[in-house]
Amino acid sequence: MKYITEPKKEIPVRYEADVFVAGGSCTGVFAAVRAARLGMKVVLVERQNCLGGTATAALVNVWHSLKDTDYKEQIIGGLTREITDRLIASGCAIEQDDPSLAIQFNPNRLQHELDQLVLEHHITVLFHTLCVGAMAADGKINAAIIENKDGRSAISAKFYIDATGDGDLAQYLDLPVYRHPVVQPPTPCFFLQGSTDGLNIEKLISEHGHEVGLPDDFGWYGPVPGIPNIYLRADFHVLGEDCASAEGLTHIEMEGRRKAFALVDLIRKYSDREVSVAALSSMAGIRESRHFKTSYQANGEELLHGLRYDDAILNGTYRVDMHDLEGNVTFKYLNGYSIRMSGAERRSVEWNWREEEGLTGEAPKYYQLPFRVLVQEQFENFIAAGRMVNADEQAFGALRVMVNLNQLGEAAGVAAALSVKKGQPVYQLDGSEVRKTLNEGGSLL
Repeated sequence: MKYITEPKKEIPVRYEADVFVAGGSCTGVFAAVRAARLGMKVVLVERQNCLGGTATAALVNVWHSLKDTDYKEQIIGGLTREITDRLIASGCAIEQDDPSLAIQFNPNRLQHELDQLVLEHHITVLFHTLCVGAMAADGKINAAIIENKDGRSAISAKFYIDATGDGDLAQYLDLPVYRHPVVQPPTPCFFLQGSTDGLNIEKLISEHGHEVGLPDDFGWYGPVPGIPNIYLRADFHVLGEDCASAEGLTHIEMEGRRKAFALVDLIRKYSDREVSVAALSSMAGIRESRHFKTSYQANGEELLHGLRYDDAILNGTYRVDMHDLEGNVTFKYLNGYSIRMSGAERRSVEWNWREEEGLTGEAPKYYQLPFRVLVQEQFENFIAAGRMVNADEQAFGALRVMVNLNQLGEAAGVAAALSVKKGQPVYQLDGSEVRKTLNEGGSLL
């Protein structure tokens, strides 16, 4: 690789804040709001033109259940509950007892609700803005470097939160990074206009998809509340690409759009349905890329066995959900039920992991995660929260979904505020105090 030398120049400090958040997914927004509610002045930057990340720009319009596995006790509250209630009140979400599609919502309305949420909390938001670097010395970050239409500038803050998903800010800080042997592939989504009721699209893909370059791949779909005759389609993975590289992302986005129109062509060819692509996502639904090491790595066995923690920052019921490099999917539930599915028609093999381990008695109704999963000890004023979470492959399969990452964001925001108020490095915080503060703000830990 050839190199050139960029001339040195002074970079203006455009904003000063208590807390800086890189990334405006719900993880980042909820971190920002939690910090703001604890008296922090917050600046948040987002590379897209909206907040919400996967839930909005990627069109993935489902959140998993906020109740335990019996659907009797609500175990998740906080900002996920608040935003869900706002969406339901607007007629743009439905909630039901379902392990996968418990909360279905209109991503466009969610964009609006998140806009209003940050405005209500006087958070400074910059769209079309990339965090492109960081300056640190003696174990403390002094500034984040950003670029947007105003050029290159710096943001000075007392605490920094990386909610970029890929851990971009963490990478600039040279924190220890790793990848799993199998990195779960992305699924680009789109909105389909027109009814497909009674049409077996899965069989159509399995038997005729090759005619338009579509693989026999696992997918899913659902309605979009508040928009009649529009359906979310998430039918295909894009395999073999690096979601944390520019070339990889470019191919993923182009291939996702190609497959959306190919599916429409296939439906038109083999049915009388008048369907069309109503909207394309502005980013693919990315499941995984990089991970960063922290004081604790989430463990799949501990999670499936429902271990409890004094410093818990997350409650969850979403199953272990692992997509492999061939597009097959494996689910493992807390009650022991397990299934591996292949292809559009979901050819399946079932077993019970609890029986295989000789476990008896009642299965846990939900799992938890301790605060120390967020804590690194290299920088006193930094946390990374999102799908870059430090977790083994099984644990990551359960933790990577949005309702769980929303909770990690809230915990990061609380930890940032406590660190600033106490003048204490994040790695010296008492995790039980973080948990207590989360509960005071509406969490159910």
